Amino acid sequence: MILRCTAKALRLLGGAKLTLVDPPPADDDWYINLLWIERRKCLLVTHAGTLFSIVLTDVRTADLRPIGPAIATAVTAALDDEILPHSALGRLDPDEVTLATTASRHVLGVMRQMALDVEWQVARRGGLARADPRDLNRYLQRTLRTRGGAYVHPIELVQERLRQSAPP
Repeated sequence: MILRCTAKALRLLGGAKLTLVDPPPADDDWYINLLWIERRKCLLVTHAGTLFSIVLTDVRTADLRPIGPAIATAVTAALDDEILPHSALGRLDPDEVTLATTASRHVLGVMRQMALDVEWQVARRGGLARADPRDLNRYLQRTLRTRGGAYVHPIELVQERLRQSAPP
């Protein structure tokens, strides 16, 4: 599992003490960005190939070290909420996590828009304490995003990916 972190996320995870790799970009990479909402740390995690995204609200740095279990658990829970198999977005092994820097400006641009959407949805729901992270995640899966020159819903991209990988 490759986690491509923004500079803010890398600082949160340990900065210069981290060992980073430089693999070629792939659709199964995960991108992580740190958001501050109501002076609380939140993580936005996005699958590069499908733009399937989750937001982890009110995270504590200690809960993210090591990062693998926290991300794998959150992604698995989001897949369960959507009634999708755990293998739908590639292998989610918390013990085989590799950190890297971001490699796709497109994914980062989509994540910037998602961050604004999350902030707006949190405010609309009456603040971070009242916003249900599962509802935020479902919102992210069902909001149109740009991918390959077209507008798509991330949940539909995951379902299409599953159809393509299913035996005939």
